[in-house]
Amino acid sequence: MATSHIPERYLEGVSPKLTADLLASSNDISLVVDDEGVIRDVGIDAGSSLFEEFTGLIGKDWLDTVSKDSRNKIHDLLAVTADTSPSKWRQINHLSASKDSIPVMYRVLTRDDDGHLIVVGRDLRDISALQQQLLDVQHSMERDYARLHQAETRYRMLFTLATEGILIVNADTRRVVEANPAAGRLLERSVGKLIGRAFPLGFDEPSQRVMDEHLAQLTAAGHADEVRLQLEHDPEVSVKVRATLLRREDGVYFLVRIATQGDGSADVRFQPLIEVVKRSPDAFVVTDPDGVVLAANKAFLELAQVGSEVQAKGQSLERWVGRSGVDFDLLRKNLTKRTQLRQFATTVRPEYGDTIEVDLSGVAALDASQPCLGFVIRRNTKKITPTIPKPDEPLAESIRDMTELIGRVPLKDLVRETSDIIERLCIEAALRTTHGNRASAAELLGLSRQSLYVKLRRYGLSDFDSESKP
Repeated sequence: MATSHIPERYLEGVSPKLTADLLASSNDISLVVDDEGVIRDVGIDAGSSLFEEFTGLIGKDWLDTVSKDSRNKIHDLLAVTADTSPSKWRQINHLSASKDSIPVMYRVLTRDDDGHLIVVGRDLRDISALQQQLLDVQHSMERDYARLHQAETRYRMLFTLATEGILIVNADTRRVVEANPAAGRLLERSVGKLIGRAFPLGFDEPSQRVMDEHLAQLTAAGHADEVRLQLEHDPEVSVKVRATLLRREDGVYFLVRIATQGDGSADVRFQPLIEVVKRSPDAFVVTDPDGVVLAANKAFLELAQVGSEVQAKGQSLERWVGRSGVDFDLLRKNLTKRTQLRQFATTVRPEYGDTIEVDLSGVAALDASQPCLGFVIRRNTKKITPTIPKPDEPLAESIRDMTELIGRVPLKDLVRETSDIIERLCIEAALRTTHGNRASAAELLGLSRQSLYVKLRRYGLSDFDSESKP
């Protein structure tokens, strides 16, 4: 605890008024509290913002003027004796007329002979405001960090899944800083072996000179036209390369995009086939030779209950198809030997549903530029053989009755009556098939429940289900 370095003899002749002025000028508020904890006097500057809030405290119990969390601290301050004064500083939260909390740092200086406490306090509202501003700034920074993290995650996902090769090259050192998997596949190097290497790389010597000139022009003029280069490992394959300047806080970089070069005729020719596969009701999925999903159509995503194609890519097909470690290994071995496989009975395990029995057909394209396996998956549904009525059943009798009316009744009336007979027979057959379950019968007929109930009443079949049961 700090002590005064002023000799006490200099303060012996100080008048009470001067003492009060000293307390008022060195503190924001001064209180005189009796031995029962009642505030007897308040010393505060009339121009202070605390004046209106604290002048009404005289005559009130000090405990009644503070919040619940500060009452224990008030008890500690009231327990100060003449021997233990002055006390430690304690932060007290006062209740204002507007119900807002006013933080004040209090300290008991002394207790006089009559038992009165001389208490001084300092207004902490400015400090609290600064603390609140600091918290607001911290929360804002946390929100900004979360947004930046989400943006970086989206960038990383797009960077990784892009089919176009992308390299980020430091403009000063000409070394690769970042590379996506597509660039590694085009240049036949792993991403780890690309990073840190001098650029250009992966092209034949004439193409490397062209690329050097392309980057020099880009640095000088700020832009450069697209160039066509030959790959080092396969000179017959040409690629399109375009670089752009990318300025960041830590320097200037080249954003290099590499795409395979083609006339586009193949893409145009096969585009209708691709669209048909995408919209096919049968599940279709393409994997690499190890079974990792490369592409999947909407029907497969619905069958496996996967939210999007992005979530399926990079996952093993074995996650959803067949018994783990059994069926898919057998499929892969058969496709490697025979290149084709038809109607292989297996199962699909959706993310959330029950196992589904399916028939799977597969084909292997291991000699393609990108070796892959293709699979068509269909639900294994049992064939339903329609029940053909026998001659002695009501349909045959009705047909005979209707033929006798030809020439007596207009054709449109005959057609309407025939339609009603067929509709009634279909409803009866559906109810027999579902054992009187009207909801299942409506689904079997492609009707809503309400429409089925209307037709049951129309044909007098309301009690059909109870009659059909033994």
